[in-house]
Amino acid sequence: MAGKILLEVVTPEKQLLSQEVDEVIAPGSEGEFGVLPGHCHFLSTLKIGELRYRIGEQSNSMAILWGFAEVTPTKVTIMAEVAEKAEDISIERATEKVAEAERRLQAGGLPSEVKEAQISLEKARLRKKIAERAKKPGTH
Repeated sequence: MAGKILLEVVTPEKQLLSQEVDEVIAPGSEGEFGVLPGHCHFLSTLKIGELRYRIGEQSNSMAILWGFAEVTPTKVTIMAEVAEKAEDISIERATEKVAEAERRLQAGGLPSEVKEAQISLEKARLRKKIAERAKKPGTH
């Protein structure tokens, strides 16, 4: 289909998405990057962040927790360690995880424990933000 790019999102467990889209915005480890049909070839590592994609006027998003992106002029392949669609994230569970991670961070501990708590908090906040936005009318 002219003017579209195929977006595929895969995790070690399954293929989460395979859809023709108009635009992709991904959380690259060196900064967010956008992809439109006809983009040049490149590879990028991904950090914890939000993957956004647009189909016509509809914007969609999902949480990405590390991985790689391969971009060609006709396809974007996201190979993520973990990926969750916005509609599959529970706001209540994400809110609980934010509070739990904040408690762990306040408790302190070894540097490795603090770093782990910081990563948990970053993931939980991302999931909560994406889920809350998806539940608001007119934002998804």
